[in-house]
Amino acid sequence: MAPRSQLEITTASVLRLVKEEASYHRELQEQTARIQKLEAQEAGEDENREYTLKQERLALEETKKVLPSLKQKIEESIAKLQSLLTEEGNKGSESNVEHINAAKDAIAKARTAEREIA
Repeated sequence: MAPRSQLEITTASVLRLVKEEASYHRELQEQTARIQKLEAQEAGEDENREYTLKQERLALEETKKVLPSLKQKIEESIAKLQSLLTEEGNKGSESNVEHINAAKDAIAKARTAEREIA
């Protein structure tokens, strides 16, 4: 089996980063919901409420801190993928159409995810 091309590797990287970003956004929503639930509780219902609330807020802030750098990584990976796509397209008849289509699909998915999140 031939080694994977740089185009394949970068395509997989973009897809992985998009999945990772979606996961962090889901986590953000879940943490926000847990915080709202804890804030709605009466103080006497749970003696650990304040501690748990503090921990959830810290986790929420950590998740928020990850997103900008992850977004930057996605943009860098897309730029690299577009460059590799151009190189592959310049090979003419030797270019791998399957890899080109997969790369274009990965870029489209990344851009769609970007619009959905914004």
